[in-house]
Amino acid sequence: MRGYGGRVLAVDLTRATSRIEPLDEATARAFLGGNGLAARLLYDRVPAGVDAFDPANAIVFSVGPITDTTVPGNSRACVAAKSPLTNLFFDSTFGGRFPATLKRTGFDAVIITGRAAGPGYLVVTEQGAELKAADDLRGRTTRDTVQALVAAEGTDADAIAIGPAGERRVRFAAMAHYWKNREGVSGRGGLGAVLGSKNLKAVVVKGGRKTEVADAPGLKALIDQTREPLKTGTQALSTFGTPFLVGPINAIGALGAYNLRQETFAEAAAVNGDTMKAHYHDRDTTCLKCPVACGKQYAIGEGEFAGTRAKMPEYETIFALGPMLGIANPEALILANDLCDLLGMDTISIGVTLAFVCEALERGWLKREDVGVPFGWGDWRGMLRLVEMTAAREGFGARIAEGAWRLAESVHPEGTKLVYAVKRLELPAHSARALKGLSIGYATATRGGSHHDTRPTPQYAAGFDRRSTADKPAFAIRSQHFTAVGDSLVMCRFTSERGFGLYVGEPYAAMIRAVTGWDVTVDEVERVGERIVNLERLFNVREGVRRHDDVLPWKVMHEPIPDGPSAGMYCPPDELSAMLDAYYRLRGWDTDGVPTRARLSSLGL
Repeated sequence: MRGYGGRVLAVDLTRATSRIEPLDEATARAFLGGNGLAARLLYDRVPAGVDAFDPANAIVFSVGPITDTTVPGNSRACVAAKSPLTNLFFDSTFGGRFPATLKRTGFDAVIITGRAAGPGYLVVTEQGAELKAADDLRGRTTRDTVQALVAAEGTDADAIAIGPAGERRVRFAAMAHYWKNREGVSGRGGLGAVLGSKNLKAVVVKGGRKTEVADAPGLKALIDQTREPLKTGTQALSTFGTPFLVGPINAIGALGAYNLRQETFAEAAAVNGDTMKAHYHDRDTTCLKCPVACGKQYAIGEGEFAGTRAKMPEYETIFALGPMLGIANPEALILANDLCDLLGMDTISIGVTLAFVCEALERGWLKREDVGVPFGWGDWRGMLRLVEMTAAREGFGARIAEGAWRLAESVHPEGTKLVYAVKRLELPAHSARALKGLSIGYATATRGGSHHDTRPTPQYAAGFDRRSTADKPAFAIRSQHFTAVGDSLVMCRFTSERGFGLYVGEPYAAMIRAVTGWDVTVDEVERVGERIVNLERLFNVREGVRRHDDVLPWKVMHEPIPDGPSAGMYCPPDELSAMLDAYYRLRGWDTDGVPTRARLSSLGL
């Protein structure tokens, strides 16, 4: 079975034991790896209705058939669990060198259950796993922890770690991996808090196995064909990183600001890619063997924070901690992003939650004494302090740590109407009102408010009709299959979309054929994506998800965008309902959003 180690490692932290299980070819071909394999493992082994912080919840680290090959953007891994933020299936991917090193252990997935007796970290090698004590790492930042573990375990080792936020079970706690000044952050859904609930500070991987591909010349020929479109398509990313998106998205009136009161930000130029590059760019950073180098290291040269060196805030972070809070101070965004990475928190979730706090304060639903620090629109010092308080669960930070939806429920009977979230996951920077494909995409996404289920990228292209609902359910379905396949290969979204195509097509089938030797067709690969989406939906249906959960934020359904190029756009309930009818019909689900036996049977589920 080329492209695979053919093994799964099952770790029980409660008993401090592990066992090696075979990965059979039928399962590999049906689910590929990464996201698909994680969904299969979690559906089979996590009991329905279990609390995300219960030892019986599992967390999976997985790689795919292309990991550690020559495919551009291959050093990505998937981590998945039942999310403490949404109580549903959740997966996230991250880069750096850790994914390739995990692949070199010969394990396609590591599934971790139970709870360690005390603070520990897990070392995974080709032989299996060993649980080691981590008392001295308690309370330390993600970077300090990773550096200490690489020093202890050797420079051939890679580690991913949680920070204080994960230890304290902040519901949107993240985890981070550091390698040669490149960070790989698995940010969304609170998976860092799941590790924290298991008393697991970090996972370390060490291995030397080589990944064999079935047709190396064929793979090289395919990659050569994609080199030019990849280079052209990623030029802005290579030059500016994702902050290049601030300008054009603000220009079409789709950049949420002031907790979605508007979708243009007058001060966008202060935090866009050009400004950031001109004032703060220090050097480019890249994941292992990636040609794009979309990562940037920033340095603040003068003023109050002179001497600060930190990772560039991504576009999503700029949106959530900038325009959504009325903040246009680029240095505050650099500091906040660094704080969130070190403390181990998702920048989108905390930013959107703080935007709710700003509006609740403005309405008098919260008082300054409730919050404990001066805070409001544009107050970046208050924002930085609340980030620290949230990771520590100190004062009002303990309530922010529950996420926007739970906080809003505790603040006011109408509180959740102000929250920009779907299925309790705070939404990112791609507008649910100005992009109709995302209106239906977010509503039906397995993860909820995630732009990695249905993709925004095709919707920004010239000629794409972002305003009409026509064909948008079919678009969302195709896009969801594409992302499920991409996260199972596991492949970087930037190199896949710009080099191999925005949907499942012949380049992906050719890639899988060259790596594995399986004679797969485009249709078979499309069915893999469909199978994974349906299995994720089954996991969520088992947790109670039905049509009434496939909804959009109240503001998106009831408040049209007030001004700017997208003025008047929103997604009223009857419009969403019509799109849901079409989506369910195309999916072969019943009118309540439950996959039918006939459709599941046709997918081998």
